[in-house]
Amino acid sequence: MSKLKIEHGVSRIKRAKLQTYIDQTVSDDIELMGEWSDNETHYIVNELLHFALTQDDDFQKYKAEQQAKPKSSSPRAASIQAKPSPDSATNPATASAVPATRPQ
Repeated sequence: MSKLKIEHGVSRIKRAKLQTYIDQTVSDDIELMGEWSDNETHYIVNELLHFALTQDDDFQKYKAEQQAKPKSSSPRAASIQAKPSPDSATNPATASAVPATRPQ
C-alpha cells in the first residue's frame, strides 16, 4: 500500500466546488492536518480524496473502462439523447390529436 504524502505549504490548485457534509471528527482532523502542514483545508480534502480514489483497484478498473468507451455510449449520454425535445411535446403539428370532449 502506498503512503499519503501531504506537502507543506502547497495549496494553490485549480478547484471545483463539491458540496457535502462530513463527520465532525473528520472535519476536526482535516483542520488539524491543515495546521500541521500549513495548507488550506480544501487542499487537504483534495489530497485525501485523490489518495483514497487511487487506492481502490475496482474503481480504477471501472474508471479505465469508462474512459475507453466512446462518450456517446455512456448511460447518461444515451438517456439524454433518448429524451424528446421540449418542442416536440408542445408543438401542435407533432402532438397527437385528442378530442376536446368525450362522446357519451
